[in-house]
Amino acid sequence: MKNKWSAAIQLAAVYVGTVVGAGFATGREIVVFFSQYGFIGLLGILLSGFIFAYFGAKLMRISVRIKASSYQEFTIYLFGNLVGTIINFLLLLMLIGVCAVMFSGAGAVFEEQLGLNKTVGVIFTIGLSLIVMMVGTKGLFAVNTFVVPIMISFSFILFFLSVSLPGFLGEIFQMEPITWKTLSSPFSYTALNLALAIAVLVPAASEIGDEEVAKWGGILGGIALMVILISSHFSLIMLGDVSLYSIPMAVIMKNLAPQLSWVYILVIYGEIFSSVIGNIYGLERQMRSFIPLPSMVLIGGIITVSYLISFVQYGTLLSFLYPIFGYISLVFLLFLWIKPIPK
Repeated sequence: MKNKWSAAIQLAAVYVGTVVGAGFATGREIVVFFSQYGFIGLLGILLSGFIFAYFGAKLMRISVRIKASSYQEFTIYLFGNLVGTIINFLLLLMLIGVCAVMFSGAGAVFEEQLGLNKTVGVIFTIGLSLIVMMVGTKGLFAVNTFVVPIMISFSFILFFLSVSLPGFLGEIFQMEPITWKTLSSPFSYTALNLALAIAVLVPAASEIGDEEVAKWGGILGGIALMVILISSHFSLIMLGDVSLYSIPMAVIMKNLAPQLSWVYILVIYGEIFSSVIGNIYGLERQMRSFIPLPSMVLIGGIITVSYLISFVQYGTLLSFLYPIFGYISLVFLLFLWIKPIPK
């Protein structure tokens, strides 16, 4: 039983590590989908936590039962051959786009926080990614098991520092006008992240091959994501003009705990990196099923295309791509809700 819980925690760490990419780690994504909406944004985070836990567990249980080795098999089970093939193509484009966002985010960390050239950050990230990809699934689990607990610890540090600031309660209950975008944000946000996470979660759950582990991996991962979202939201609402910064979480850390700011930059980078390798891992698994080339050749191609797209400004890339991907992913979430777990 102890081994099962250990495996579930590892799977939950992979789940969290895949979702907390560049936008989540830096705070930009949380601002776009939640923090700008005030108290309604907080309610949206609570709803998102439930969706992550319920659908994450269901997604991985289905993966174990149908023994899907890549997200292609999962989406064909979900949508059927014709629609599944179209969805797979869209997911392929989305994953490459998100890889580009991650590389751009890594470059933004080097440029905005370290004063180095953005290209240096991107190339350094590519080199590290190639090393982890050579190790395979064990490398993916190891990186996430190391990065995620540190990330959660720092989220709590920022939360407790933010609570002590004057006017904190007033900011929590700040009401903003309710619009269609406000109400749809929790669904488009979770749909986006779940649709992208299947590239990692499907083969990872199948490789473990235990439905109980898969279920608790999804539940624990969803709860952890909700806790991190809430603590990050409470910190972000205390930063004035939050939308002006590419990496608002680093600015908050500099303001509240400057002695820890350099360590936190490394944490942010670790979160971005965990998402980079997760997406590359999922893309390689998918492309290997229809392109008969060695793994490292496919990985090299994925990285090259993502690298070229990453030259677009990070904030621009995130604000433009993520909401569009979110609405496309709503179809995925709807079908995942309707489709029963196979017997």
